[in-house]
Amino acid sequence: MTDYRHLDVRTTESGVRTITLNRPERLNAVNPSLALELPAALREAHADDEVRVIVLTGAGRAFCAGLDLSEPAGLGAGSRADRLDDLAWVGRWVLAVAECEKPVIAALNGVAAGAGFGLALAADIRVIATGASLMAGYIRRGLSPDAGVSWWLPRLIGAGRATEIILTGRDVTADEAERIGLVSRQLPADDFGSHVATYAESFAAGPPIALALSKRLLRSALEQPLRDHLRDELTHIRTAFGTEDVQEALVAFREKRTPVFRGR
Repeated sequence: MTDYRHLDVRTTESGVRTITLNRPERLNAVNPSLALELPAALREAHADDEVRVIVLTGAGRAFCAGLDLSEPAGLGAGSRADRLDDLAWVGRWVLAVAECEKPVIAALNGVAAGAGFGLALAADIRVIATGASLMAGYIRRGLSPDAGVSWWLPRLIGAGRATEIILTGRDVTADEAERIGLVSRQLPADDFGSHVATYAESFAAGPPIALALSKRLLRSALEQPLRDHLRDELTHIRTAFGTEDVQEALVAFREKRTPVFRGR
């Protein structure tokens, strides 16, 4: 596994890979090194069959405070190649999460702002520590959104709420985030990492192929005509029926035990 300068990467025996943004002195704000490292770590986790689920979190008291304005990662203002790059690092951050076919959980231990907010939104599931907060925040700096914030947020909580949160740039508390469905659940801040680990284990025990196929369907659902989506559902469930994991699940059901999925 690659050594990273600004990421701490650990994997449990059950296949939970935790990728921790590790610049706590800067609230895990994004500098050029971190901008490159996170997509690389996600690609590595995606390609590793031993990894069943990915947890993204932050070291210290923040998840990610967005762009580090003291050491900014560029957004296309440098070389000609930079200027012609239509995604830049911030787009690649989001795509690295969205295109990963393993469950990605954003464990929001503290504030998530700007690109950190976008990173959290791109995850499949968000859990938040009591007392943590989220904010788009761009308006506070005279900026419009990036990192997929204006794409994900309306899809997650509706256009009206998303518009108000983006145009005011205000904080969204953990309580409100849970109430409006922006996060799946709120977990105690005390020993937050242990609570997240227990939660992630339930995904690690799941059938890897079925999880990947389900993610494909969920990602395409809002963009696809119903007929096309029904066709893809049938294609994917036929694929799933051909796996050893389905046979194991049927045997386990008859034997009244928990199935052991191996991703085959």
